[in-house]
Parts: sequence; structure tokens; C-alpha cells
Amino acid sequence: MLSELESNFSVLEKKILNLHKKFKNLSEKYAEQSEELEKLRNENVEEKRRNQILVEENKELKLYSAISGNAEHNRLMKNHINRLVKEIDMCVSELQNSGL
Repeated sequence: MLSELESNFSVLEKKILNLHKKFKNLSEKYAEQSEELEKLRNENVEEKRRNQILVEENKELKLYSAISGNAEHNRLMKNHINRLVKEIDMCVSELQNSGL
């Protein structure tokens, strides 16, 4: 009876030590993964910032191209101006209808 209890206790102790080792390994992996996640988040923020800068530079280049006579960008510029003119016409019409 006593030897059976000692045997069970020994098995339980080994299982506890094994679980402790696994827990320690998982904790270390979690810490590593957390660091990696934070690093990737920071890289993502930086890439989004760079992307926004490139988008703005692209807009500026298209504007310069339109001004310098690039046919494709001229069409884009004309379309944009036409949309703005239509919006202005609608505003003027609303003002006239409201009696101002």
C-alpha cells in the first residue's frame, strides 16, 4: 500500500515537473511571439506611412504631368475640373432657388 502511494506520488511528481517544463517553454514562446507581433505592428505602421507618402507623391506627379501636357493626365484633370464645375453650378442653382 505504501509503495503504491509512493509510486503514485512519484508519477504525479514527474507529471508536475513535465507540466512545469512545458509551461515554461510555452511562456517563453509567448514572449517571443509577443515581441514579434509588436515588431510587425510597428513595421506595418511604418509601411502605411510610406505608402501614404508615395500616394501623395503620385498625386503630385500626376498634377505636374497634367500641367506639362501629358495627354492621359490632361483628360483626368479635365474630368476633375468638370466635376468641380458641376458642383459649383448645383450650389449656384440652390442659392438661386433659396432666394439669395
